[in-house]
Amino acid sequence: MKEIQFENVCKSYGKTEVVKDLSLTIKKGERLVLLGPSGCGKSTTLRMIAGLEDITSGTLYMGGQKANDIPSGERNVAMVFQNYALYPHMNVLNNITYGLKVQKVPPEEINRRTDAVLEMLQLKEYKDRLPKDLSGGQRQRVALARAAVKQGDYFLLDEPLSNLDAQLRVTARKELVKIHETYKQTLVYVTHDQVEAMTVGDRIALMYKGRLQMVDTPENVYHRPVNIFTAKFIGSPPMNVIDMAYHNQHAVIANQEIPLHPEWNRLIKKSGAQSLAFGIRPEHMTLSKKPLPHCIKGHVKYVENHGNRYGVFIDMEGTEIIAMSETKHWTSGETVYIEPKADKIHLFNKQTTQSIGCPSSIVEV
Repeated sequence: MKEIQFENVCKSYGKTEVVKDLSLTIKKGERLVLLGPSGCGKSTTLRMIAGLEDITSGTLYMGGQKANDIPSGERNVAMVFQNYALYPHMNVLNNITYGLKVQKVPPEEINRRTDAVLEMLQLKEYKDRLPKDLSGGQRQRVALARAAVKQGDYFLLDEPLSNLDAQLRVTARKELVKIHETYKQTLVYVTHDQVEAMTVGDRIALMYKGRLQMVDTPENVYHRPVNIFTAKFIGSPPMNVIDMAYHNQHAVIANQEIPLHPEWNRLIKKSGAQSLAFGIRPEHMTLSKKPLPHCIKGHVKYVENHGNRYGVFIDMEGTEIIAMSETKHWTSGETVYIEPKADKIHLFNKQTTQSIGCPSSIVEV
């Protein structure tokens, strides 16, 4: 249960820099999710914590101690890998207890920890089976159990659920959170799956091309993204981010105007932005077959079934957006009127890609 700190950490393979000037504090006992697309540097960051990758420059502190040169075996970390990494010749019980025996933990303590984790992860009836006789979900629970019994200061997970089907992922996420709530380790979880990030993390650290983009709670990452990448990466379907002009306190989109709150005028001037982008999430728009008070017009391209709702793809003179609808009563080619919710609008500086603000003072116009 110790803090982890990165100070200006870089990691390079030859001339290729995969982690760039990373400064990040992971609080003791929290669940922090490293999120981002493939190749963004998140797994490399995790492996630097584990001591499986050397640090090219900068400093890593673990528990207040400089950890750059501390061997992996002395960092008191427990790690779960994507491929489970179970010993195929050992049964479930021996897979879980092997590391404790190597560390010469007293037999009574091994039994106590093992009994607790077998009960927690519902593995008692499988303890004599070999990994080949288990399902993917059961193997994953064994990998989690092996890490949990170690009771290290740091619990590191590298895309541990990616090999499971959707239903098993939901169950495994619950078990993972249960483990953390029991042992309270400092947990760092790597994933490219935003649903996992939103449900598992106390905070999310979003990475892109080796750089940290935003670190905040899942709620703030979703509702207050700091830049265009964050806005478009988080959310399914992602946020609509489209070009706009600003004229007389109106956003001009596809040659149509919608009014903006006067507060945006101050924020736009403060930002110094020469060009703007307008952001709105698909669920934050009202659709109608008749004109609305503050709307823009488009034409339905097609409708996508999401099960409990429908994604309506709309063309506005060459600009495409998607809006969510509770009903399916839209047909290709028909006219639709779109009214963005005024207090859900985001504006971005197109040149820097940074948000120019989403103030709480913005209310319905």
